[in-house]
Amino acid sequence: MAIKVLVIDDSDMVRHFHSNILKSAGFDADGAIDGMDALEKSMKTNYALMLCDLNMPRMDGITFIKEFRKTGKETPVIIITTQEEKENRRMGYESGANLYVIKPVKPDDLIMNIKMLLGIM
Repeated sequence: MAIKVLVIDDSDMVRHFHSNILKSAGFDADGAIDGMDALEKSMKTNYALMLCDLNMPRMDGITFIKEFRKTGKETPVIIITTQEEKENRRMGYESGANLYVIKPVKPDDLIMNIKMLLGIM
């Protein structure tokens, strides 16, 4: 059975881009349009890992990660964003993110980071 990853981004194009990278590496990818959608999906499905944007409507990435961590789940979360500021990076890690990556991602680097976090190198 393929490892399930949730891709959280309000951009259809970005969700599809990241999902295609994951699928080409043998992962199973689901999508969520914002933090609220992701929180609902993460309560129904046990994902091995999540990729999360920061700026999204309804619920942003930082709020999603904080709310998700309140559930006690330790699923690794990689923030993938255009926000390069140190303050955003600090808030991302404080919210419970495992890694903070600036867009655009290089497919090989993304897969390497995912495998590292999942311990499947």
